[in-house]
Amino acid sequence: MTLHRAFWGVFVAAMAIYLTMLFWTLPGISAQAGGLFPFDMRPGGYTFEDAQSFLAALTEQGRALYLGPQHVLDLLYPGLLMLTLILGYFLLFSKRWAIGLSVAAGLAALFDWSENAKVAELLKTDLAIITPEQVASASLLTVLKSGTVTLCMSALLVGAGLALFKRIKRKRT
Repeated sequence: MTLHRAFWGVFVAAMAIYLTMLFWTLPGISAQAGGLFPFDMRPGGYTFEDAQSFLAALTEQGRALYLGPQHVLDLLYPGLLMLTLILGYFLLFSKRWAIGLSVAAGLAALFDWSENAKVAELLKTDLAIITPEQVASASLLTVLKSGTVTLCMSALLVGAGLALFKRIKRKRT
C-alpha cells in the first residue's frame, strides 16, 4: 500500500469517527446537560465551578452516553488522528520535519487519551467528593490536547498549502 493510500484510508476512518462524535455523541451529551458543553469541547479548559455545574446538570442518560459510546469513539479517534497526521507529515515535509512533527502528534494523542481517563474519573465520582485538583488536572489535559492538536493541524495545513503552491508553480513553468 502506498503512503498516499494509507493516508487517505486512515483519514477517512478518523473523519468518520470525528463526525459521529460531532453530530451524535457530543450534541447528545450537551442536550443531556442542559445545553452545557462536554469537557472535551472546552479547548480553553474549565474551572472547578464549571465542572460542578456540568456534572450536576448531566442526566444519567447523558453520563451513560459519555462513558459509553463517546469514550469508545474517543479511544479510537486520537490514534487515528495521530496516524493521519504522521502519514501527512511524511508526505509533505522532509524526513527531519516529519519526525519532529510526528512527536507532537504523538503528544496530542497522549494528552487526549489522558484527558479521557480523567474525564471518566470525574464522571464516575460522586459530585460531593470531586476535588478542585481532579478538575484542574483534567482541564490542563484538555488545554494541552487542544493546543497540540491545533499546532499539529496547522502544520499539516501549512504543508498542504506549500505543496499546492509548488504544484501550481510547476504547472505554470
